[in-house]
Amino acid sequence: MNPSTAMARVIVDELVCGGVAEVVLCPGSRSAALAIALADADARGDLRLHVRIDERSAGFLALGLAKVSREPVAMVTTSGTAVANLVPAMVEASYSGVPLIAITADRPAELRDTGAHQTIDQVKFFGDRVRWSHDMAVAEPRLGQVRYWRSVVARAIAVSAESSNSGPVHLNVAFRDPLVPDDDQNWVEPLGLAPLGSDPNERLPIAADARLAMAASQPLDEVLGMLLGPNSDTDPDRIVPTRGVVVVGDVLDVESSDAAVALAESCGWPLFSEPSGNARSGDTALAHGPLLLADAVFREAHRPEIVVCVGMPGLSRPVLAMIRDAPMVVVADERDAVRRPDPTRGATVFVSVVPEPPSAYDAYDDSWLDSWLAADARASLAVSKRLDDASGLTGPDVARTLWDVLDSSTLLLVASSWPVRHLEAFARVRESEEAPFVIGNRGASGIDGLVSTAWGAALAHQSARTTLHVDEDGDTDVVSVTGGTAYALLGDLAFLHDHNGLVVGDDEPRPDLVIVVVDNDGGGIFGQLEQAGTEHFERVFGTPLGLDLAAVAKAAAVDGVAVVSDVTSLVTALDDATAAGSVRVIIAKVGDRASEAQLLRDIAVDVSVALRDLDANAGTSSDLTVDLEVNALDSSDLDASD
Repeated sequence: MNPSTAMARVIVDELVCGGVAEVVLCPGSRSAALAIALADADARGDLRLHVRIDERSAGFLALGLAKVSREPVAMVTTSGTAVANLVPAMVEASYSGVPLIAITADRPAELRDTGAHQTIDQVKFFGDRVRWSHDMAVAEPRLGQVRYWRSVVARAIAVSAESSNSGPVHLNVAFRDPLVPDDDQNWVEPLGLAPLGSDPNERLPIAADARLAMAASQPLDEVLGMLLGPNSDTDPDRIVPTRGVVVVGDVLDVESSDAAVALAESCGWPLFSEPSGNARSGDTALAHGPLLLADAVFREAHRPEIVVCVGMPGLSRPVLAMIRDAPMVVVADERDAVRRPDPTRGATVFVSVVPEPPSAYDAYDDSWLDSWLAADARASLAVSKRLDDASGLTGPDVARTLWDVLDSSTLLLVASSWPVRHLEAFARVRESEEAPFVIGNRGASGIDGLVSTAWGAALAHQSARTTLHVDEDGDTDVVSVTGGTAYALLGDLAFLHDHNGLVVGDDEPRPDLVIVVVDNDGGGIFGQLEQAGTEHFERVFGTPLGLDLAAVAKAAAVDGVAVVSDVTSLVTALDDATAAGSVRVIIAKVGDRASEAQLLRDIAVDVSVALRDLDANAGTSSDLTVDLEVNALDSSDLDASD
């Protein structure tokens, strides 16, 4: 057996033995030995192979698979610029803690720095964006090679899935000709390949449960007590302030979301949740938190004494301003110290687990929560009236409608820029057991690769997985479950940026995926930012393309395409696409970018007027002048990709 074939077979076998169930492959010559070994493994049922022609799309497909499954996913490319096209997905994986394994084929040492085609410097190519990288030596027909190959792959799997620091790793693998199998099946030592047809469930898991390595959860009063120190004169029964807020950003584990809801309810604190925080539920959750805080008068009157931040927040400026101004900020996130989210640089303390409700909390202030909930109810009325009076379909309509019709069996990927902010500001509060599971590429918040991410996430969501069910008698049953239809909410530029993600061969696994594209012909969010109205705005910020997005989808042979322009037709199209299955695209034609930006400004004014009326009806004295915070739905640090 030639060395390249032997090494490729062992690498693939070690991936399987290490629990890697999904691999994404792009075609190429230098990676031929790996491609053949992977195809053989797929045919045996050892793993599921996905083939893509575009490495950038392949990287984001792998990202989506790993983001939902929370298991390492490998991606294999040939040498040269193919490797460079993985950078966007590797960056997102690094900042969002998603376990990816990039296996890049390379030329052997004698062909490097010689001008050989498709040869670039791939050693440590991804720099500090990966948790670990290794340049594997070219295979040689000598004893000890198999142990070396297996140990490197095993380490890559373990590092990528490390509980406190999961993320991407890079294996650069040099292959020497010949690159395809020959008739000789012998090697200088046993390859130790797994028996054909062996049960994957009998193989050891790649890592222990992530929570085992985390610090044990503590009641919030104990956490704050440690901050104040043993000599503090503070009354231990009043150590937790009465005026608090819980903010949930993008989280790694939905258990953190549930814990955040429990903490907010126990303390009587308003709860803000970004879409991928999956905590827009419970008795204290707010539907329109960013809109309330966009009113400077309201925000000044509702300054919290403490903010508990769960996960990685950062969607709206008003929410970040509230966190920045808070005298005490507790950040709960399981990421390691280097990647702990603290965008306002105001964290008082970091903890790995969401604090439990205070063990002795008798300072519950009904008026604090009531004032927030009353304001949120007023805001909801103002929002509904403005949207009902609007002519035609709007971006907020699309987000609200999609959120309302999806159920707990579904998965929703929401893009950066306007879609995620529309969902944050306008989606109603729902019970957690009824709402869809929301994800997004919030690590680096780019708009690239989202079609492929959604495709991979949908495949993982709909793959059979084993879970434990405990009945009322305490008996445990092992249940195999699969998720329902997956959906993606994208802007038109995000859709066009990765429409190659729709170019998939007929033999490749296809999920049930409905992609809803909000078409306002360009970068709508810039019309709400400081760039609006500047010279050359349309060309360098608005970037209208005037494309027929339905034609773009049809050119990629999508199974079904619909164009809608009102809420009723959107609901019908969603029902039809869901019932039909496979991959469907719905183009939602909304108003032009200028009218959409004006709509958001009008809503902000309406909410502020509603809040003044609420103060007046309550007999309080507030400044009746509408004092708005600009850019109500914007992040504190937006760029073209966000």
